[in-house]
Amino acid sequence: MLAAAWAVAREQGLAQLTLREVAERVGMRAPSLYSHFASKNAIYDAMYAQAWTELLEVGADSYENLPSELREALRMMAHTYFDFAVSDLARNQLMNQRTLPGFEPTPESYAPAVSALRMLSDTLEQHGVRGQEDVDLYVALIGGLVDSQLANDPGGDRWERLVDRAVDMYVDNLGIEDTGDADAITDRRREAP
Repeated sequence: MLAAAWAVAREQGLAQLTLREVAERVGMRAPSLYSHFASKNAIYDAMYAQAWTELLEVGADSYENLPSELREALRMMAHTYFDFAVSDLARNQLMNQRTLPGFEPTPESYAPAVSALRMLSDTLEQHGVRGQEDVDLYVALIGGLVDSQLANDPGGDRWERLVDRAVDMYVDNLGIEDTGDADAITDRRREAP
């Protein structure tokens, strides 16, 4: 059923999703769908959880093979997220934008999003990036490139080409000289004025 819901969202837009359309795609009547989902928001909730769970899986696979150098690790992480996000407009909108009036994910469906951010924060910390503001800046920087790509050059690479440059600016802004040693990076940051 979620596959049918995603198909509708991708073809017609998230806001156009109806229980009737989803039911028709899976060969049932709309009232029967209520035995699986109590409302349209319940479908969105399940889709939201599925999307973030998929990102967790992609991230876990990618993060296992990160280079020890900060810049290269952040570039790889950024490209992994960027590629995931721009590959599916409807999924990205559901995950990262508040485009559906009245929809708020349940705590259970929000848990994978929290886990994904924790995985990012932990990985950044292992590479010497500490502090919530630094994590937030990285998220906003890469997310902004994703949004620009989807809005202005869908299917292209105009903003994708800027990912490495944005990561370089980010690392330079943090004032981190990369040695691949997270403790040494943290010590230098503490010593910086």
